[in-house]
Amino acid sequence: MNSYEEFTSIDWNKCSFSEKKMLLTRPICNKPNNITQKVANILHEVNKNGDDALHKFNLIFDKIKLKQLKISYESIVKSGYNISDEIKQAINTAISHITLFHKTQHYSDIKLEIIPGVNCQQITRPLNIVGLYVPGGTAPLISTVMMLGIPANIAQCKRIILCSPPIIPEVLIYTAKLCGITEIYQIGGSQAIAAMGFGTKSIPKVDKIFGPGNIWVTEAKRQINSMPNGAEIDMLAGPSEVLIIADDTANPIFIAADLLSQAEHGIDSHVILATPCIKIAEHTKKELYEQLQILPRNHIIKHSLKNSRIIITNDLMECFSISNTYAPEHLILQIQHAENYLQHIVNAGSIFLGHWSPETAGDYISGTNHVLPTYGHATTKSGLGVIDFQKRILVQQLTQKGLLKLSSTIKILTQIEQLQAHLYAVTHRTNYIKENNEDSISG
Repeated sequence: MNSYEEFTSIDWNKCSFSEKKMLLTRPICNKPNNITQKVANILHEVNKNGDDALHKFNLIFDKIKLKQLKISYESIVKSGYNISDEIKQAINTAISHITLFHKTQHYSDIKLEIIPGVNCQQITRPLNIVGLYVPGGTAPLISTVMMLGIPANIAQCKRIILCSPPIIPEVLIYTAKLCGITEIYQIGGSQAIAAMGFGTKSIPKVDKIFGPGNIWVTEAKRQINSMPNGAEIDMLAGPSEVLIIADDTANPIFIAADLLSQAEHGIDSHVILATPCIKIAEHTKKELYEQLQILPRNHIIKHSLKNSRIIITNDLMECFSISNTYAPEHLILQIQHAENYLQHIVNAGSIFLGHWSPETAGDYISGTNHVLPTYGHATTKSGLGVIDFQKRILVQQLTQKGLLKLSSTIKILTQIEQLQAHLYAVTHRTNYIKENNEDSISG
């Protein structure tokens, strides 16, 4: 991009229906050729050969041969020796904030007497074994460890395992330890998902797999989840995205910085600015260009900005209509009295109110979770939380009187659905009650 003029503004109300639809369409995730079959082959080999396959794939993909996949408990306990006090303090601060927020998220147990003699309950239980996947890359993703490990720990899952590509950095191991994770395996990619999905001699089969990853990891999660008796998954994460709504009080420097912070995630990232203020849009274009020049990942950002959108609307309410249609992963409101507009938002993964709430804070330390629905799934799905590591179990208990009170209604409903055996399960009981205890039913 040789000039800020390459960024174009689009007048929403001059667009046709099909043009509006196109503006809010995410970039297509370009899968490598035959990725579905290649991932299926990896899953099959791990399922068949277990640990041997995992060692083989570590050698092929990560160019390393390990004596054992599991990091020893002693190594986990001793982790942190080479980490500075400054880093430790930052990690502890983030953990304390995230823990404080997530501790409020438990399902509530319910106990209710519907009518005399008919009692219903909802009780909560943690998932038994959960698997957390933390991607590798150029830097250790300790924030992902916190966002996955903290709610799993609060939910009191009986066994929490973590997989990440070798060699796992000490700071990641140390963060996992602080989050209550003491079972860590050095395996990454599709093969890690396969190991947690099927189980091997070293790695247990988990009930549910959590965590982001590249297209290979996402495809593996999809395939595992679709198999009979396959592990459940948190969500299928797509490319990162942000939509910013700005009024005339917004700072173009902040807007550009927030757009670029999401654009640097990858070439498929999607960033949108919606504003009724043409002046804000024009100043933001200049800031995008100027800030882009000093960013080390500008080669990635330039690709993602090709799919960026700067949309001019008639008013703020039109911006909210666009946002609710798009259902962004991240929604930033750089507007005056932003909290007053929450009532107008129905679809968003995570919302950032006002001029002083950068999405970066949510990624690391404000307290909310950064594992969020993408690709429009915010219309029906929520960001990760403690309840994703729990399950609700429903309980009911009827007394003799309670069953008798319901029996006539049950008879009508079962006859409508023509389920005679359902009716008999009730009438055998009611007949017994009437024959044996009709005059002395105490409930």
